[in-house]
Amino acid sequence: MDWQASLFGDAEPVPDWAFSTVERVELGDGAWVDIAQDWMSGADRLFERLLTTVTWREREVPMYEKVVPEPRLSHWWGRDGERAWPAEARAIARALHGRYGVRFDALGANLYRDGHDSVAWHGDRVYREQETALVAVLSLGCQRRFLLRPRGGGASVRLDPAPGDLLVMGGTCQRTWQHSVPKVARVSGPRISVSLRHRHELGPSDPGAAARASTADG
Repeated sequence: MDWQASLFGDAEPVPDWAFSTVERVELGDGAWVDIAQDWMSGADRLFERLLTTVTWREREVPMYEKVVPEPRLSHWWGRDGERAWPAEARAIARALHGRYGVRFDALGANLYRDGHDSVAWHGDRVYREQETALVAVLSLGCQRRFLLRPRGGGASVRLDPAPGDLLVMGGTCQRTWQHSVPKVARVSGPRISVSLRHRHELGPSDPGAAARASTADG
């Protein structure tokens, strides 16, 4: 995998605690996505650390009555507990909690080695029965297309998150919309997506969480 770091990527990874660049895109049907450009400074350094220290694995997924290798590599820290998370991920979770009032306690990462690696249209399975949920995705490395479309088909919304950009899908997004990272003919290098989720449903058990998530400045 070829990777060329930015000339300005030597800073230590630090999230933008103020979410100063965040903008909200209303998708419809109660779904939305917040986009914060340049949210993580030192994104290239974080990319290199994860690329070289994480134990990447190829998962198998069911497809048309078969089990096939997933066209990307993954790693999940969910079973290890938050103490096993990289320090940068713990800082990301704290920043997200401060913004959205939700404790993000599930962490994973996906490595797209080249343009052949991808993920098909889907909504996060664990949230399909929940009314609302939050999924945060930090992009690192090569810029790749990120698509959203209404569940069942329809016009898609194209995003092109750059290194250090943060996407937060919220509201009914995991139930009423799907997202994908499609294959592409050419890329400048590998990409890592860092995903944070909460394993509990938004609601009365999290006072103010749903309100904060639905009224965050766009």
